[in-house]
Parts: sequence; C-alpha cells; structure tokens
Amino acid sequence: MIKQAKRYFNTSGPNIPGEHYTLTREKLIQGGIDLVKRRRYFTIWAPRQTGKSTYFRMLAKELETIGYQVLHINVENFKSATEKSFLTFISNEFRETLQIELKGRLFSDVYDELKRVTDRKIVLVIDEIEGLNEEIFNQFLHTIRNLYHSRETHSLKSVILVGVSNIVGVVQDNASPFNIADNLDVPYFTDEETFELLHMHEEETGQLFHREVKEKICAITANQPGLVNGFAYQLVERFPQEEMIDYNDYLVVEDWYLTEAIDKNIANIINKAKQHRPFLEKLLFTGEKEIYQVNDEKIKFLHAHGLIKKDKEGYVEFWVPMYMKAVYAAFYPYSNGEGRLFFRHVDSYSLLDEGGRIVFDKLIDNYKDYVKRRSFKYFREKDPQTGKYMSLKEAALAYSFETYIQVFLQEVNGKSYLEPHSGLGKCDLLINIGGKEYVVEFKIYQSPSKFEKGKEQLAYYAKTLGLNEAVYLVFVPNTVKLAGVREQKQTVEGVVIITYIVLYDEEKDF
Repeated sequence: MIKQAKRYFNTSGPNIPGEHYTLTREKLIQGGIDLVKRRRYFTIWAPRQTGKSTYFRMLAKELETIGYQVLHINVENFKSATEKSFLTFISNEFRETLQIELKGRLFSDVYDELKRVTDRKIVLVIDEIEGLNEEIFNQFLHTIRNLYHSRETHSLKSVILVGVSNIVGVVQDNASPFNIADNLDVPYFTDEETFELLHMHEEETGQLFHREVKEKICAITANQPGLVNGFAYQLVERFPQEEMIDYNDYLVVEDWYLTEAIDKNIANIINKAKQHRPFLEKLLFTGEKEIYQVNDEKIKFLHAHGLIKKDKEGYVEFWVPMYMKAVYAAFYPYSNGEGRLFFRHVDSYSLLDEGGRIVFDKLIDNYKDYVKRRSFKYFREKDPQTGKYMSLKEAALAYSFETYIQVFLQEVNGKSYLEPHSGLGKCDLLINIGGKEYVVEFKIYQSPSKFEKGKEQLAYYAKTLGLNEAVYLVFVPNTVKLAGVREQKQTVEGVVIITYIVLYDEEKDF
C-alpha cells in the first residue's frame, strides 16, 4: 500500500529539507567550509538549475553552526543601478540581516565602515553577479580587493561571487583575490545521487521506480538537478496509485515535456539555442567535431546556459540529452506542407507485412521516390524578415526523413522516440508499432571510416535495447563512388544491420 508522502520533489526555487526530498552533498558543503575557513574570496559559476541556491542555504546553515554569519544577496536586476542605489540596497541588507549600520553612499565610505567591524566573522554571498551594472561591478570589486588584503583584521572573512557565466576571467582583470584556482564547482548529481534522491520517495511512500526508469532519468537529464526533480515530480503526481512506476509511465512524461509542457527552463534553453542555430545543427547532423574553446563566444554562451560542454577528448558535446531533444524539436519544420505528398502513390499499410511488421525495403524505396520528385529544399527554414536560411543543408536531410516517418506512423497508429545516445550527431529513432520495436539511425555521410564506425555504434545500441536488428540510413552525396559505401545486410557484433543509402545532389537538391 502506498503511504502519503511527507515531502515532495521540488521544481522551483531552493529546497527546504523539511518539505522537499533533498541531498545533503556533504563533500561539496565541506569544500565551501574549507575555503571560508582559509578566508578565501572565491567564485561559483554554473548553469541554471544546478542547485546553487539550495547549496548556499545548506552551506550557510553549516557555517552558522561554527560561528559565521552569512549574508546572501541577489543583484539580478541591478543593470541600471547607481553607486548610491546599490549601496543603499547593501546597507539595508546588512542592517536587516546582521544588524550592522552602513551609512556611506560611496564605496570608499563603505570600505572604511566595514574595516571597523571586527567583532564577528561574516561571509557575503552575492548571487547573479552578472546582473550588476558593469561600472558598479568594477568599483565594487576594487573595494572587495582592498578589504581582502586586510581580512585578518576585520570581520568580512569571505566573499563569494555567484553567476551562470564563467566570471573568473572578468574578476581576475579587476580584482586579484578571486584566483582562478578558487572557483568552487557545483556539479550536477551523479547517477548514485539521483538514485539516492529517488529512493527517498520510495522509502517514504512505498511507491517504487523501476530500475529502468531510474536509469532513463539519469540518462535523459544528465543528472541535472532541476530536470531530475521535474521528471520525478511529474511521475509521482501522474501515477500516484501505481506501486511500480515503469518505462511506459516514463515515456508519457518525456513526451509531455517535449510536446505539451510550458517549462520555463526548456523555453529558455530553446531561446538561447536559436541564437546559434547553424552551430548547433552542425553538431546535431554533420558529425564534424568542434574543438572546445571557452574563449569562442558562441561556445562560452551555450556552455553558460547548460547546452554544451567539453567531452573527454576536448571536443564540444551536447550536455543534457533532454535539451538536445528539445532543441531538435524546436528546429524541426513541422508545418511545411510536405507531409501530404509522401504517400500519394502508395498505401501506407502496404508497407507492413501480414504480421504487422515494417517492410523497410518498401518504406525506404517510397521515401527515395519522394526525394527524387521533391528534393530536400523544402525542409530548410528561412527567416521571414531577412529571407536568409536559418537551417543548414545537412539539417534538411534529417528533417525530411523525420517528417516522412512521422506521417507514416500517424497513418499506421505507431509511435516514435528520438534517442540521442552520445554527444554528437547520433540520433536513433525508436519506432513502436503494435508493440513491435525497431531502431533506425539516420546520419550524414562523412568518410568511409565513419561510415563503418556508425554500424558498430548502432549494433552496440541495438543490443542495449534487446534488439537483434537495426536500420542504418545514410545520406550520401552522389559524388561519392566507393565500393564499400553501399546498401547491404550484414551482421555486426551479433546484430543484423540493414544499410540503406539515400543519394543527394548538393546543387540540385538545395
């Protein structure tokens, strides 16, 4: 029997441990305590939804038990602040939280006043530091630098600057105390931590998450705290009477996130992604590796907002698969009118055999016939104002096949799930018709070695799904004349890989 939950999964604002399932993250808290004890002035930067606010509250609570007073302020909306208005705000916060009167309205005066406070140990946390007026920011850092050099004689023992962008470089240019080595990382959860969080609900209510569901939550969210809590919250709210939340329940929530939810964090991600659409489509579809350079403005921007990160080999990869899916869906041209033309010359049900299984030879042949008639140019989106293309040629290839499959599935009452199972350009389409599953990978041809490597990766992924067959659809320029690049059926690592080649003409088709 499922018991009433005393706590719930938090999806907005900092956690309150008595109300929300909360990880204590002792090691991370101790790292902050150690820096404060050494009187370090340090930075914390991380994308949104990493649990920074929850972390500060827990850190403050622990610091207060060992004699520190913590003042946590947010300056997100201070872009137009003047020196006087900012210092008025600061003085109000000091008075209300610490009972310290700061009467100065110039940085130099506040500096003198803080130097005279010597009877306590204070930690100042300034959140959303990028929101501060740049001129005020520089003056403020100059004041902090001067206080840092005499911190053993006054009460301001530590200052922590927090933001979503990597502010270390900016801070180093203006104030020496914020050394690059003193940036405290607040990472996403580990798989173990996500499992621990979900187990809190299991223990409290008796309602269980199937292990596959736990693993899928870890994978789709990359253990991003906000998304982990979001998925878990939706699952337990939608299926309160199910003793075991299973994979089908998970798929319902994933589909809701992608097609129905008005989620402010995903909406923010999509808005940021649109600012660098060609770059992200290049990552999604071409398979070309991009070296991760933090000083590249687009890379820095997309990383700061949680879209991309540096992989183990030093290249750019998508960070959170859920965001990768959302970006793909946002860029996908759903309403270009081409869907009505796909099955003009063939009955969609004729593409299924008597047992209801897909006859891929017929399905792909029909798609190729469409391509010959219409090409791919209709799947490139233009900016309505400038008339310039917003999407890449390579993206049009993938979007056209995705549209084709979706029209087919609507005709035969099937479903599909797009699965990004690695950082770059590796989108597998999982198809389910009448309980029968198939995996299809579509990719853009790059080279003979990558062509063959793709089969191995697909075989591995098919085995993880318990499938012994997979479809490998590759878009190949018609200028490629290599014997090995051909359609065939072969067994790779115990999985039958059926390769289909769709030729395209760089000039005619675009």
